Amino acid sequence: MYTNGTCYVVGESKSPGNNPITKKFDGFFIGFVIDPKTDLIVDVECTAMMGITVKFVQSLFVGRSILDYDGAAKEVHGRYFGSSQKALIVAFKQAYYKYKEALNK
Repeated sequence: MYTNGTCYVVGESKSPGNNPITKKFDGFFIGFVIDPKTDLIVDVECTAMMGITVKFVQSLFVGRSILDYDGAAKEVHGRYFGSSQKALIVAFKQAYYKYKEALNK
């Protein structure tokens, strides 16, 4: 499904205690498939209760550089108004740091 050379990185954070994501998954997780030649996000999925949320999160990140933390955070702040907004940004930031560390970028 994914081309040779792509890599996978996961970020995690805590959602608000009253969020169904926290009740079901005990946290918020987001996984990214990345092309390390271009640093572009090829695919993404997150722990969410509704499929539309996963699709919307994909629209925020697919095609964006994993190294564009500031742009991604701004996009999430400006477009994603779910209760897990902060958790999404924190999980992305964690994935961003894991990716940079793993590939020494």
